[in-house]
Amino acid sequence: MPNEVVGYMVKEGLSLAAAWRKHLGLSQAEVAGRIGITQSAYAQQEAAANPRKATREKIAAALGIAPELLDI
Repeated sequence: MPNEVVGYMVKEGLSLAAAWRKHLGLSQAEVAGRIGITQSAYAQQEAAANPRKATREKIAAALGIAPELLDI
């Protein structure tokens, strides 16, 4: 995992999904569009403490990363 992702989590208190999104330079709206949901729905998923496996897989696919990288 890149140090920058960990830094976003520690310094900014971001979730793992949010840290990866920021590291990749994507907005919530861009990721939501890739998943096919609204930005507000994605924001709720991104903020979830322990998202379901299916949700993590969808987010990972939208980010272009392996699903395991979103496992806590």
